[in-house]
Order: sequence, then C-alpha cells, then structure tokens
Amino acid sequence: QVQVEESGGGLVQPGGSLRLSCAASGRTLSDNLMEWYRQAPGKPREFVVSMKSEAGRDSTTRYAASVKGRFTVSKGDADTMYLQMNNLKIEDTAVYYCRYDLGWKDYWGQGTQVTVSS
Repeated sequence: QVQVEESGGGLVQPGGSLRLSCAASGRTLSDNLMEWYRQAPGKPREFVVSMKSEAGRDSTTRYAASVKGRFTVSKGDADTMYLQMNNLKIEDTAVYYCRYDLGWKDYWGQGTQVTVSS
C-alpha cells in the first residue's frame, strides 16, 4: 500500500506564486511516475504535469500547455515531488491532486486547494 499526501495550497493573488509538495510513503519504488492533476468546480479533473523516474536515467517531464512556462516540477527524493507555480492566474484555481503510479496500480492523494483571487 502507498499513501500519498499533498500540501502547500492556499490563497494567492493573480501573478503570485505557490509551491505544492507531494510525498508518497509505504511500499514505494524508485521507478515511478508522479503526476499532478487539478479539478476546478464543475469541471472534470485535468492533467497538469508528470515526472517519470527510472533508475540510471534522467527523469522525464511533461506539462499541460496551459501551465508550460509558468509551472515547474522537481523531485526531492524518489518519493517527493514539488510543483512551483508562478504567475498564477484566476483560472488556476482548483483542487490539486497528486497521483503516484507504479505501473500496475496508482494511488491518489486527498488534494490541496489552490485559490487565485484578488
């Protein structure tokens, strides 16, 4: 079993920044895929960014077009991922979820609220 926990959400003005964290614990593996999704009120959950880690290889990342150039994903250790969000827009308001994928099973956190408002 793997537990996934997000943190770092909050209220920020347009143009501001926030840093989200995702930590996985339990029966984790160094080879994994960690992703951020978000869900705004009344909308489906959407992909934000992914980071794939494999032993002996550089991590590979992929961003949604809507956040590219503003959001940056990074890894702490093998089971910790950060999302630096700059130049936040009102449309970035959503609950942000972390997904931890081992290939045969995935795990989700409970989400952290990000609100961008003046």
